[in-house]
Amino acid sequence: MDLTCRPRTLHLRDTFTIARSSVDTQEVLVVAVDAAGVRGHGEGAPVEYWGESVATMAEAVAADGAALLGDDLRDLEGIARRLRAWNGPQGAKMALDGAAHDWVGRRYGLPVWRLLGLDGVAPPTSFTIGISTVEETVARVRRAPGFAVYKVKVGGPGDLARLEAIRSACGARLRIDGNEGWTFEEARDLTPRLRELGVEMVEQPFPAADLDSFARYRELPGRLPVFVDEGCKDLGSVAAVAGYADGIVVKLAKCGGIREAQRMLAAAAALDLRVMLGCMIESQLGIAQAAQLGALADLIDLDAHLLISDRPFTGLGLDDGRLVLPDAPGLGLVAEEAA
Repeated sequence: MDLTCRPRTLHLRDTFTIARSSVDTQEVLVVAVDAAGVRGHGEGAPVEYWGESVATMAEAVAADGAALLGDDLRDLEGIARRLRAWNGPQGAKMALDGAAHDWVGRRYGLPVWRLLGLDGVAPPTSFTIGISTVEETVARVRRAPGFAVYKVKVGGPGDLARLEAIRSACGARLRIDGNEGWTFEEARDLTPRLRELGVEMVEQPFPAADLDSFARYRELPGRLPVFVDEGCKDLGSVAAVAGYADGIVVKLAKCGGIREAQRMLAAAAALDLRVMLGCMIESQLGIAQAAQLGALADLIDLDAHLLISDRPFTGLGLDDGRLVLPDAPGLGLVAEEAA
């Protein structure tokens, strides 16, 4: 087996602003594993608010990646157990897990979603609108027509004005993401108007550690359903969220890959929590890894590849706002160097 990795810089089409930061580029790590004449690819994105970087991810993969994958790439459960026990970056786990799944699917001629025993059809994805001016917010919606739902980043000074402008411009469903940017008082005061505008849920309105605000908001009459993102990492986080929220956001970059995400989805179903499959800024490769589990999710927010101008991997389709998984082996994507 030969294992290689390299950083890749992705360029955003527009400056992407959320409550805590703005970016124009994002680095990811692409891992390739070659064995028995088959190559599998995986991608990992750093969770920067945990202190991860692509440099530390690459160092970790170079040091421990081969041992974590082991002697038999078909042993996906064994690989998953070793990754869970490894004290390495979560984004590195995502990349290794993705490469192993891609390799097995290609080796045996099956799409990963079929290996997992799933249907390849998922709910429509939302399209994310970052924080900007009212005018630019509306312009971004108009530049991305045809989506059934838009997810709007909030936590800036003009949240209501931006949402009102979107509602005037289109009748699509709206979701909002606070990225920990609100106080309880702000959420309480905004909620009646948000409901009038047809906002259907709010993602991570408060800081992850501010459980008091989550509890107080939960008691409000007419509140919005709350999904937890920054406060939900992996399987060990799920049960606690059931005590103060309505759903979780599962991201492979946070949990470490397809196998761990599938465990989180099963736990959420047992706890009557809804699940949104989400992403960091990733190319089609990272998005495709998460999308293999789309049939198990209630909501899909896998649109980062649509926000970037780069196409290092291709093959993931989009039809009327719904991701279309290739019916090709593995993740089904083509790397640009092989095109």
